[in-house]
Amino acid sequence: MDIQEQYNNLVRSCRCTDREMALLNEAFESAKQALGDRLRENGDPFLCHPLEVARIVVQDIGLQVSTAIAVLLHEARNSHIKHSAVLNPKLLDEEKRRQAKEIENIARRYGDDIAQMVSGMNKISAINLEETKLESDNLRKFILLYSKDPRVTLIKLADRLEVMRALEYFPKSKQEKKATETLLLYAPLAHQLGLYNIKSELEDLSLRYTEPEAYRFISNKLKISTGERQQFMDDFLQPVEKELKKRGLKYEIKSRMKSVYSIWRKMQVQKVDFEGVYDIFAIRIIIDAPADDRTEEERVCWEAYASIDALYDVDTNRLRDWVSHPKTSGYEALHSTVTTPQGKTVEVQIRTARMDMIAERGAAAHWKYKGVKSEDNLQSWLDNVRTLLESPNVEYKHYFPNFKSNEIFVFTPTGELRRLPMGASVLDFAFDIHSNIGLKCTGALVNGKNVSIKEKLATGDVVAITTAKNQKPAAAWVDYVITSKARSKIKQKLRDANIKMVTDGKELLERRLKNWKLELSDDMLAALVKHYKLKTISDFYAAIAEQQIDILDVRNTLTTEEQPTPSDAGSTIIAKSAKKPQKANGDADYLLIDEHLSGMGYKLAKCCNPIFGDDVFGFVTINEGVKIHRYSCPNAARLMDKYDYRIVKVKWRETSNVTMFDAVIRITGNDESGMLNRINEIISSHSMNIRSININNKDGEFDGRIQVLVQSTKQLDKLLYGLRELKGVRKVTRMTV
Repeated sequence: MDIQEQYNNLVRSCRCTDREMALLNEAFESAKQALGDRLRENGDPFLCHPLEVARIVVQDIGLQVSTAIAVLLHEARNSHIKHSAVLNPKLLDEEKRRQAKEIENIARRYGDDIAQMVSGMNKISAINLEETKLESDNLRKFILLYSKDPRVTLIKLADRLEVMRALEYFPKSKQEKKATETLLLYAPLAHQLGLYNIKSELEDLSLRYTEPEAYRFISNKLKISTGERQQFMDDFLQPVEKELKKRGLKYEIKSRMKSVYSIWRKMQVQKVDFEGVYDIFAIRIIIDAPADDRTEEERVCWEAYASIDALYDVDTNRLRDWVSHPKTSGYEALHSTVTTPQGKTVEVQIRTARMDMIAERGAAAHWKYKGVKSEDNLQSWLDNVRTLLESPNVEYKHYFPNFKSNEIFVFTPTGELRRLPMGASVLDFAFDIHSNIGLKCTGALVNGKNVSIKEKLATGDVVAITTAKNQKPAAAWVDYVITSKARSKIKQKLRDANIKMVTDGKELLERRLKNWKLELSDDMLAALVKHYKLKTISDFYAAIAEQQIDILDVRNTLTTEEQPTPSDAGSTIIAKSAKKPQKANGDADYLLIDEHLSGMGYKLAKCCNPIFGDDVFGFVTINEGVKIHRYSCPNAARLMDKYDYRIVKVKWRETSNVTMFDAVIRITGNDESGMLNRINEIISSHSMNIRSININNKDGEFDGRIQVLVQSTKQLDKLLYGLRELKGVRKVTRMTV
């Protein structure tokens, strides 16, 4: 879509006077001229972004055309500013004066109302990541601090929604960062303001990048069960519609699919699989009633509820009456959960047309939809938005199960996201970036302030590490870190330094002994260690190198007439035995295929390597029978979209004669001594055979790919858990190929 066509779409979504249309045209031309040839990540003109944001706030949220004008003017006036809030969180005085002058010009040309919104957007665009701390409550406070106009908050949400819709065009390094910000900042804000459609879309788009395999799995499961759900809905609704007509109600019925994020969240919180989420879809009954008669609206909603109650078993414990007592966001509806005679559970939502429009797109969109141009109504809703912003926000740590209370999110100056355990220090962060940076770390700039290496970090901090060539780790550093990588690297460097010290001390002593024409036996050396009250011979040599022991004093001790006799030392050799790996048996029939395809051969797809116990489906090929794929397979969505008629149901038998399946594991961690042996021991302890192993080492870290033979997903899960528990291992994942 070209710029002019996109602008025409915006114009068609606006209801405005000739004067407002003239100002909109003027703002568009101003933005087009200011943004010039600037491009987005996907190669489209950057002007596409503010045009789409303006369309969302006018058409989807329902604000007036003045808001669209403010969006375009904001982008036009700030096109030349490089937002480097991380390195320079406050605008220069000169820039402040320039912006103040431009706001005055906007007020004279477009009016105070639009100027106020542009000013608010300018200030919010300077909010720093380190100030928000990635907490939705802090974001809300800063929006209130920087802008008194609640419309600016709605524009900010629209802006983030447009960014998330185009996130696939962003660099990989930015995708997870923006998706995490969206989950922790913007989705709770949309939820609090009652913009549930925007909230759900933000959540789903974020999950696509933060948990891509889970997103693919749930999306594909929803696609393949669409036909069954439609049939069930038809059977469920047939008696309902008869009952509604019998009671003289005019209605519309919609079905609502639970969002991918909501399903995933329920699976996480309730510890259930996909099939364990019973309310994957809901029935929505929208009753026709006068929008200005709340008493009649309430009556028809309860009348519709009575229709459901007369047909199905209603769980009164799960009844939610937001008709008599609306939510603070303005949401109104009756929610009930019913059970069919077949034992299936369905959520039924009952609303009037007015309630449905508010629930779907907000109160402002409802008035716009009805063609009501009422400043009083709109202002009443905006006042409610501000009241919600001033009230306590949703507690995001409970709202998002994937945000662990024992984790923090920290950013590099370039915006790269790093996850660290709670309590991590600047030194932990430095080692997480690179081992050499950690070893040379002298401190950091955290949110623009100088701090020491032992400074504790918090979620949202932006950290720039400072280093020095001559910096060396000290023994006290071990007490400043909590991550295994940092601790192991520090200890390794200290050991290396100690080895060098021991070598230097030994060479120094041997040279002096040669000059003195003295010989040092093992017994004499042991006696010296005891004399100086040290634990090991290495400690003795290191003390000489560090000049803690005077070399002349050593000679005097050696030349005394009496020398103590050391005690005998012993050593123990520990022998280890390893189990022999089991051999893989031959192929056998271990899947049940759709009854219409009995006798057809099948193969496991190499693109995702299914294992006994995986959630799988079958794809009928032309020459190779049925190919078995995992639902999380990268190719699953394409097969279901293009060849849905060739998708068949398959399931594993209760038991399988095939004892082994190929599984590929990726494991990364710290390159410590003996790590490969420990990995082999874990695999051997699970009675598994390693088919191949490839380990790459670089900069003190290793990245390995291990192919093993396993019996089932249960056995594989146990192996993954065991590997994750190994000290020094950072991440263990199952690979699709």
